[in-house]
Amino acid sequence: MNAPTDAELDALSAATGQRLLALRHMLVTAESCTGGWIAKCMTDVPGSSAWFDCGMVAYSYEAKQALLGVRPQTLEQFGAVSRETVVEMVSGALVHSGATIAVAVTGIAGPGGGNEDKPVGTVWVGWKRRGGYARAEVFHFEGDRDAVRRQTVAAALRGLEWQLG
Repeated sequence: MNAPTDAELDALSAATGQRLLALRHMLVTAESCTGGWIAKCMTDVPGSSAWFDCGMVAYSYEAKQALLGVRPQTLEQFGAVSRETVVEMVSGALVHSGATIAVAVTGIAGPGGGNEDKPVGTVWVGWKRRGGYARAEVFHFEGDRDAVRRQTVAAALRGLEWQLG
């Protein structure tokens, strides 16, 4: 998978925003490896205040716990880059916001930080509607830090569109 261009991310963000607006959803983002890039893309879309509630960047374990309610034992047992953590992140984002739908990402963008079990490019993305069940998917992206992050943003938004139906 090639890293999407700025124009591709802009188009994906605009299309996602239109779906959110049409379905009267408010979005919250919970981001680690993307550092707020999903929220930036979404709020670059004119009129985003009609469907974007807030974004939380939680890079450290402490921030994931304080901002999103990720349990310390989840981080200790599974690590920050895991299905369990992204599910707690996406659920916590909904609890701590007025949004109706959430997306969360956590991963290893590189160039360091990877290992044999979780190499650089390993990213978990989670989605959840208020009152619904969380969906989580792991991705294994290739490329440099920028490419991994761009691919993460695109995967998060494509999955959000799927969640919206």
